[in-house]
Amino acid sequence: MPTFVYTGKTLGGEARKGELEAASLAAATAALRRQQILPSSVTPKKAGLSFEIKIPGLGKGIKTKDIVIFSRQFATMIDAGLPLVQCLDILASQQENAEFKRVLLDVKSSVEGGSTFADALRKHPKVFDDLYVNLIAAGEVGGILDTILNRLSGFLEKSEKLKGKIKSAMTYPAAVIVIAVLIVSGLLIWVVPIFQDMFSSMGQALPAPTQLVVAMSNALKSSWYIIIAVLVAAGVGLNRAYKTPWGRRIMDKAALKAPVLGDLIRKTAVARFTRTLGTMLSSGVPILEALEIVSKTAGNVIIEEAVMKARTSLSQGKTLAEPLLETKVFPGMVTQMIAVGESTGALDTMLTKIADFYEEEVDQAVEALTSLIEPMLMAFLGVAVGGLVIALYLPIFQVAGAASG
Repeated sequence: MPTFVYTGKTLGGEARKGELEAASLAAATAALRRQQILPSSVTPKKAGLSFEIKIPGLGKGIKTKDIVIFSRQFATMIDAGLPLVQCLDILASQQENAEFKRVLLDVKSSVEGGSTFADALRKHPKVFDDLYVNLIAAGEVGGILDTILNRLSGFLEKSEKLKGKIKSAMTYPAAVIVIAVLIVSGLLIWVVPIFQDMFSSMGQALPAPTQLVVAMSNALKSSWYIIIAVLVAAGVGLNRAYKTPWGRRIMDKAALKAPVLGDLIRKTAVARFTRTLGTMLSSGVPILEALEIVSKTAGNVIIEEAVMKARTSLSQGKTLAEPLLETKVFPGMVTQMIAVGESTGALDTMLTKIADFYEEEVDQAVEALTSLIEPMLMAFLGVAVGGLVIALYLPIFQVAGAASG
């Protein structure tokens, strides 16, 4: 945030000069007037020799946990009757994360300059997404900002918990696969050549499995850089393809139809959709605006298209349940419960119940997936390493058999 140098006088005629941080020259002037200082000059501070070194990847980024704590503390202060600007000032001064502190000070400066709290947050989309900003706007209009902040904290905590469970389920398989690759690569690079020298001294034809292992060892030793380059190129290619509309559509559709993971992805998407939409509706956000925001947070383009199709149908006077059922993305039970919520006028409550149910379903699916993957990975590791070792010892068994015969 820019720093401004000012000189001026108080209402009593006392001379004042100093520095203050503000988003713009107008915001700095407005802040001084609120402090009952009549500025005679306000100029941007010239950059001297002081600078800040910022290395990407090594900084302390703003995490969801930081936003949750901020929201909880902010809600408590607002409920206690503290002014908005004072709350922001206190929270910024107590913030240990330097990057988040800069954001909060900028938000405070914008509010002092006359912006609403929601508009001030909207200037930082990488920290506060559309969901957060729109809920804050609804809270400001309805005079229930503390309630909204508490609701947002609970929503973010549950979302992070859901993400954490899925990540923990994927961490174990990834670790086992990496270990298996390292073990097999080590055997092929360092162990197989020793056996290869011994085999060449035997002067006998090697069995087919042994020939395959020796060929793999030679290829890995001579062309390891090509293999790494191909893997990196494949990873970069897939990443770039996913960033294109057609590539993302193909991959997201394949993900939903995957044999085991597809069901987990679908349940996670339903839980996220119902939790987000329920939170927004209960906070007073109009349903058409809420659906547009929810579609952007779906995380899957197929589900995003289904939600936007439901929004279009809803704007034409239809119910929400009917178009969701037609998309065939959401389970029948979900659309039935939504239809009941619409008919009874308690859609937000029904959506929250669906979210609770599907979050429990995700927990069970993760546990089932973990219990299924563990023995499969152990079998894979045993076959890979065991098969390699057996292939290396086959010629020795042949020689021993010929000698005994």
